[in-house]
Amino acid sequence: MTTSGTRAPVPREPRQERSRLTRERLVQSTMDALAHDGWAAATVAAVAERAGVSRGAAQHHFPTREALITAVLEQVFEEMTSTASGVLASLPDDEEDRVAAAVDRAVAIYTGTEFKAALQVWAAAASDPALRQLILPMEAKFARAAHQMTVAAIDPDNRYPDSHRIAQVTLDLARGLGLADTLSDDSRRRAQVVATWTEMVTAVIQVRSR
Repeated sequence: MTTSGTRAPVPREPRQERSRLTRERLVQSTMDALAHDGWAAATVAAVAERAGVSRGAAQHHFPTREALITAVLEQVFEEMTSTASGVLASLPDDEEDRVAAAVDRAVAIYTGTEFKAALQVWAAAASDPALRQLILPMEAKFARAAHQMTVAAIDPDNRYPDSHRIAQVTLDLARGLGLADTLSDDSRRRAQVVATWTEMVTAVIQVRSR
């Protein structure tokens, strides 16, 4: 309260900050719409309603659906790439634990909201050459980061000639588990598959290290 008894005005967020938050809300809402409701649900109007933003405000940030999808793709692949790259700093020293952590991380990447959103765009890109050209470089950058992370976790000292192939199979397996997870809760079977694959990779590495 002021000395005159009137309530002090509440400071308003700077316009630039409000604009940034609105943009982030629209991008996140688009990602959620893609992951949970599919490609058809990710229109500017539908996303604006989902985000609690007026259609005019949404179109100020993203005049077209293509602009919105591009922004979402950039964030999706940036987050997936950062996740893949950042895991190396926290891997355990024990060989079996390290392999388990690498497999778990690969599966987590492909079962997260970001992958589910990207999957919807991939499906649309199959019949849209312009969208395909947009997504391919981002996917390639992510794939390199994920592969490098998995190789470094499986074979940190570069001792095993098969580590690159094992890493690729691990990622292909993780992607398949991610696809299965889009249709139903596959967590119980997925845990069994992950445990079995971790045991197999560890056994191969132990044999090769003798």
